[in-house]
Amino acid sequence: MNDCIFCKIVAGEIPATKVHETEDTLAFLDVKPVSPGHTLVIPKKHYENIFDIPEDILAKVISETKYIAKTVKESTNADGISISQNNGEAAGQVVHHLHFHVIPRSKHR
Repeated sequence: MNDCIFCKIVAGEIPATKVHETEDTLAFLDVKPVSPGHTLVIPKKHYENIFDIPEDILAKVISETKYIAKTVKESTNADGISISQNNGEAAGQVVHHLHFHVIPRSKHR
């Protein structure tokens, strides 16, 4: 997708603070974080939402999301982690490229 901001990040056309990268996935810090360490995990190839992505690639994205959640929890000393994913504008999807939010949460902060 020519106008997809996440595709432009994957292509290196827009800078991002990359956290981790595999052959099929990219994890980078959210530019408007809910809390420090808020990370997005995306497939490198463009899929609009969870209904479009093939199961084998989705499995890789989910596996990476789990890895990032563990890493973010440890590196931020979070008490917990929220993982969210929205499909369609009615559900709050703003960027129409499948992505998972990994958000560190704390009890007292």
